[in-house]
Amino acid sequence: MPPKAPSHRHATRPKLNKGYSERVHQVFSDHLGAHGLRLTNQRQKIVDHLLASEGHESLEEVYGALKKYGIGRATVFRTLKMLEECDLVSTVSGPKGTTRFELDLERPHHDHLICMFCGGIQEVRWPELEKIQQKACRELSFQPQWHRHEIFGRCADCAKKEK
Repeated sequence: MPPKAPSHRHATRPKLNKGYSERVHQVFSDHLGAHGLRLTNQRQKIVDHLLASEGHESLEEVYGALKKYGIGRATVFRTLKMLEECDLVSTVSGPKGTTRFELDLERPHHDHLICMFCGGIQEVRWPELEKIQQKACRELSFQPQWHRHEIFGRCADCAKKEK
């Protein structure tokens, strides 16, 4: 069994430092520029919030944290969509189908174990499973673009409470 990670927290998050933050901002700024847009203060605050976050946050959680700065729900939604388009953010399903977002630049591929009772999300890496998938794709001459695994169930803490 993989080691338990705190609910919604990144198990394989890159070390956050000034250089990492600058790379995230640069990728986003370049993406916006390519589409005739600029990195506004509101977009920057959203990116900074995600950089400071220790987990997988829903649109409502991001909005709730930033509305005090006058940032609207629509701005958060559009910015998260743009961050996803430039591969800075990826999504994971919450236990009730809510989309959660995680900063994904320079992170190794990982999958998610999602507790349907407490909503906790644990990240796991399965090198053996990756090898099996790669072998199957090679044998079938299939060219994968991306994949994700999300396993829904009950975390160890919720299983203990159930007993």
